[in-house]
Amino acid sequence: MTEPSSGVAKQELQDFLRTADTLTLDDRRLLVQQALVLIEQNYVHLPLKAAMHAVNPVQRLRLLAVRLGRQTPQTMGPEWRFHAELSEIFHSVRDLHTNYLLPLPYSGKIAFLPYVIEEYYDDGGERHYVVTKTVQGFSAPGFGAGVEVTHWNGVPIDRAVDVNAARFAGSNPAARHARGLQSMTLRPLRVHVPPDEAWVVLTYVGLDGIRRELNETWRVADNLPPFVNADELSTAAVAQGLDLGADEIGRALRLLYVPEAATERESVDGAGLTTEPAEPGADLPTSMPGFFRARSVVTPSGVFGHVRVFSFGVSDPDAFVREFVRLVGLLPQNGLILDVRDNGGGHIYAGEFLLQTLTPHPIVPEPTQFITTNLNLRICRQHQENPTGEIDLGAWCPSMEQALETGSVFSAAFPITPADGANALGQQYFGPVVLITNALCYSATDIFSGGFQDHGIGRILGTDDNTGAGGANVWTHSLLKLLLELPSPTPDNPYRPLPGQASMRVSIRRSLRVRELAGTPVEDLGVVPDFRHRMTRADVLGDNGNLLARAGEILAGQPVRQLDVRLDAGGLSLTTTLVDRADVRLDGRPVASVDVTQQVTTVSLPGVASARVVRVEGFQGGELVAARTILRP
Repeated sequence: MTEPSSGVAKQELQDFLRTADTLTLDDRRLLVQQALVLIEQNYVHLPLKAAMHAVNPVQRLRLLAVRLGRQTPQTMGPEWRFHAELSEIFHSVRDLHTNYLLPLPYSGKIAFLPYVIEEYYDDGGERHYVVTKTVQGFSAPGFGAGVEVTHWNGVPIDRAVDVNAARFAGSNPAARHARGLQSMTLRPLRVHVPPDEAWVVLTYVGLDGIRRELNETWRVADNLPPFVNADELSTAAVAQGLDLGADEIGRALRLLYVPEAATERESVDGAGLTTEPAEPGADLPTSMPGFFRARSVVTPSGVFGHVRVFSFGVSDPDAFVREFVRLVGLLPQNGLILDVRDNGGGHIYAGEFLLQTLTPHPIVPEPTQFITTNLNLRICRQHQENPTGEIDLGAWCPSMEQALETGSVFSAAFPITPADGANALGQQYFGPVVLITNALCYSATDIFSGGFQDHGIGRILGTDDNTGAGGANVWTHSLLKLLLELPSPTPDNPYRPLPGQASMRVSIRRSLRVRELAGTPVEDLGVVPDFRHRMTRADVLGDNGNLLARAGEILAGQPVRQLDVRLDAGGLSLTTTLVDRADVRLDGRPVASVDVTQQVTTVSLPGVASARVVRVEGFQGGELVAARTILRP
């Protein structure tokens, strides 16, 4: 076989592990004590997880602390065993927001095999596993994209995936299976303990039809850095809704399998971008290649726009939304396929700000709750008047103070995303929209998908039975420590510096659905799609052709509306399709309502020249179906 030559500096797993084992016994005791603070006093999902999964992480941490108290430096055992046990306690709650993040030398590293395995279904509904990617320069006899995998270390591959899935923290069966398969060949060592085996024996049917075995060692390399520093006090860090494991894997896949893009910035200068509409079948250049892929796709049902949103992990959600609006404006206006598969989330604002661009209706951001503890109340009181300018927790304080007297488990619910930001731009796309999800959608992407469904924006096409079901805002241990230190330190801060650059994350505020499902938690339940598509061999080895064809079928025949507004000094001109009435508001005040009987309608409005905000709402049969908001400086 030929060794991979992707340009990524790497070493074998066994050699890497010889550099580990640096924590002292006191370091281990401190990590367990700090984990107990987070789980017992900050973790918002603790009652839900104890009920749904019959687990008691608090008691397990207490028992681990007792055992460590009895140990000596001579009897404490190898470090990998400690990491494995502490990680397993965190994994037991099946919450990808709530993690033990391993210290150096694991931090920033990935363990990988030089290939990726994905699953597909045949016409009879039977599941198969196939290699879809190999690291650049790697080769073996009869091996490459398209080979069928049958066994993993002698175990039938389907069974091996399920065994592996049981070790990871997916919130529902679909999410556990997806993460079990993903982690077969790629594991961020910051989030997951290293593989138990030094090498893997893969049994496969080669491209030449011959059955073979491939013996490959696990390799370790540096990963690309994250997009947002979640440990600093910033709006982006405070509004994080991110599956860190998925984010790490997304960056690692880019590093290993798209090495030419690994050096690209996540945002690039957009001055030279085209303003011409996308040609059928063509991609649009974007100023944010790390977050969007936009193109026009040809399906049996017609030509539609397709936007893949890889991540919501941005620092500037307004710029993120502006680039999305620019892209969809250059795509076909008769239907949009919005694809958020494998999106592990990021900035909650970015997801909820995006919703307004696809609907005429006001967006109601998902409300969130703290669990009521004295420590959470201390944090809220410290920041109830937004003294740092980055976080305002005042809304939660009264209910938490009352709850500590009445015994209520949770605070009152308030949104993280500001409602004015979620409705600042209004609708920008007027064709039908279908959203594609899978079980690797998580956190801010769960919130986005829930908002898409709750506001009736369009239909959801899922390649799995649920989204990943991560319904929370996540804060790191370092951020929690910082919140009690700013604007001035409080006495008896329970958060202590962690050794060896170890860290922890915890679900701090749980999110709730709105409208018809108001009050329903997102965690563990996720978003159930309207339609289910099983990925085919052509999908995973090609460019998702069958999946996009199914999305096109859903879009075909749905109404395509138009509401264009042109302002002049004396009023406005409306160009409409499938609209029979238009109501006009200037700076929030209703000023006109006109019947629309032709495609172009002129409305006389002398005051329009001085208005800062012009909003036109289009109706059909008394139902609000389109809206256009024009903002003036």
